[in-house]
Amino acid sequence: MAEPLLLASASPFRRMLLENAGLAIEWLAARVDERALEAPLAAAGIAPDMLAQALADAKALEVSARRPDALVIGGDQTLSLGARVFHKPRSREEAKAHLQNFSGKTHLLNSAVTLALNGVVVWRHVSQARMRVRPLSEGFIEGYLDRVGESVYLSVGAYQLEGLGIQLFEAIDGDYFTVLGLPLLPLLAELRQQGRIDV
Repeated sequence: MAEPLLLASASPFRRMLLENAGLAIEWLAARVDERALEAPLAAAGIAPDMLAQALADAKALEVSARRPDALVIGGDQTLSLGARVFHKPRSREEAKAHLQNFSGKTHLLNSAVTLALNGVVVWRHVSQARMRVRPLSEGFIEGYLDRVGESVYLSVGAYQLEGLGIQLFEAIDGDYFTVLGLPLLPLLAELRQQGRIDV
């Protein structure tokens, strides 16, 4: 009998993506201090996409250590503009500063996924999406923040593409699921390769 699929996250977004794709999954939040893990890696100059992969690995491995009976799916996403990595805004002013930084520029969303079994990484993948933000006026940013309210704190970019956040962009080059934070198509392909879902 195949091991159960276990998502190393309490994220309702990743869980919904997997369930909507027809996967029967369980979930268990990873006990990983992301900022503590990130600090030495960032100081060593790790690339933002590899940082996302390291965080996905850490989450999958931590949960796999607690549940060696399961095939664990770990995921993480970083947002980078040049060499700078952005985190979820903690205040309206921080969200505003994020949007001002993104205005008229292209940032990258780096989405990583890891599979771990018995405390060992058995597969990993990272995808990137290039997000071109249109020039944003001060008035638009203020109005946008008024309209989205508390949801601005839920994502690293201060936007949800499936909602009002789509109005920030003039071009997107990348897979929709990568933007949402889980490279679903490569993951499904790997699960088919492993015989865990129907070919």
